[in-house]
Amino acid sequence: MLTTNPFDQIGLDGDKLKEECGVFGIWGADNGASFVALGLHALQHRGQEAAGITTFDGKNFHSHRAMGHVAGNFDRDDVIRRLGGRAGIGHVRYSTTGETALRNVQPLFAELAEGGFAVAHNGNLSNAMKLRRTLNRRGSIFQSTSDTEVIIHLVATSDRSNMLDRLTDALKQVEGAYSLVGLTEEGLIACRDPLGIRPLVMGKLGEATIFASETVALDVIGASFLRDVDPGELIIVNDGGIRSYRPFEQLAPRPCIFEHVYFSRPDSIAEGVSVYEVRKNIGAELAREAPVAADYVVPVPDSGVPAAIGFSQASGIPFELGIIRSHYVGRTFIQPTQEVRHLGVKLKHNANSALVDGKNIVLIDDSIVRGTTSVKLVQMMRDAGAREVHMRIASPPTRHSCFYGVDTPERAKLLAAQMNVEQMRDYINADTLAFISLEGLYRALGDERDAAQPQRCDACFTGAYPTTLTDPAEKEGGSPLSLVASR
Repeated sequence: MLTTNPFDQIGLDGDKLKEECGVFGIWGADNGASFVALGLHALQHRGQEAAGITTFDGKNFHSHRAMGHVAGNFDRDDVIRRLGGRAGIGHVRYSTTGETALRNVQPLFAELAEGGFAVAHNGNLSNAMKLRRTLNRRGSIFQSTSDTEVIIHLVATSDRSNMLDRLTDALKQVEGAYSLVGLTEEGLIACRDPLGIRPLVMGKLGEATIFASETVALDVIGASFLRDVDPGELIIVNDGGIRSYRPFEQLAPRPCIFEHVYFSRPDSIAEGVSVYEVRKNIGAELAREAPVAADYVVPVPDSGVPAAIGFSQASGIPFELGIIRSHYVGRTFIQPTQEVRHLGVKLKHNANSALVDGKNIVLIDDSIVRGTTSVKLVQMMRDAGAREVHMRIASPPTRHSCFYGVDTPERAKLLAAQMNVEQMRDYINADTLAFISLEGLYRALGDERDAAQPQRCDACFTGAYPTTLTDPAEKEGGSPLSLVASR
């Protein structure tokens, strides 16, 4: 059991699950790179470490990749002019596999025997290391440490006759989660893994076809939403039209439930429902499951805001901004000394003392990971004069690691894997602590949970992983199936 906080050196940003990545692709638009850049702006929340765009002008491929945000790298005329063509794909990255380095920034591109191939991938391949070892023995030379490069080498070494069949052959060898966009001389390709763990949507802008991780990227460029790319569907778009294939075994879908809790932007539509409305529903369910007498409902900005609105509306307790977040402070302000680090945290999140002083507060946050954020926020409220601080969490306890493209700490560092709720309450020094139940979370989505056949991937809460996990099992010294069964 944890008796002291081993993560005290982590600021508030370091105690959040990190969004996986975001992808965007377009075919048939003049100045394609401009639309890709705009789409990536809308998906920036899914990855802030790096961004990249690859385009095809009918003869040549053009790429630009850079560390940092889309803004500053792709809002320059000279960069966009070099990315010519009516087709392009883009990627924003937060690394879940591979080091943070330019060589790992996507889209990855290779000149294969059949022509150029670029790919941008959201998700995580849970057998990438095993495949990589096999490919290395066959003579493949890797240029990155990203699991996505495994797909390129599998395509390159496939014995199928055309690029589409080669990609299909490659994807049949991988396990885990992937939503990807690929760019070839034959067209723009979009594909989603057979379980649909990671999201991918399809849209239209005039004659152009677009694929993106979220509908908000369509909104930003004025495109209309057509539909979700189905789990296990592979689509190719070129000047001859749109063709859809279903080359994989059809499985019961298991889309990631945490997209609704935290990852997706609240103005996106996921699985046909408004993310914002689902988060409000989560707050309302939480208010019914864990009521408390208080003066104000206070969200932890920004991710806790919709759930706090729902909690307030269902409970009748007024919603107020008891914590103010500055959006103009980067991580560079968080310095290595403990004293200055603490001040850095207050630069980004500060208590609204005039409101909080002498009041009973309900704090609403999306999750508890290591516990560092909750400790600091509760203490912030107490330092501001709050009489009571009650914590309500808009997801069940996160007890298990994610292996499908989310940067989750190892299980030993997840607070809920080491403590029960009462111990966690004592640890963060809250007057009360409650999490929404898994059944309540499903109700907020409009479903009744079926434990025997889960409708979504909820493995971070339950340990019921929907796929085999070859690399994680090997790391832990077990078989893939035993790891899935034991978690």
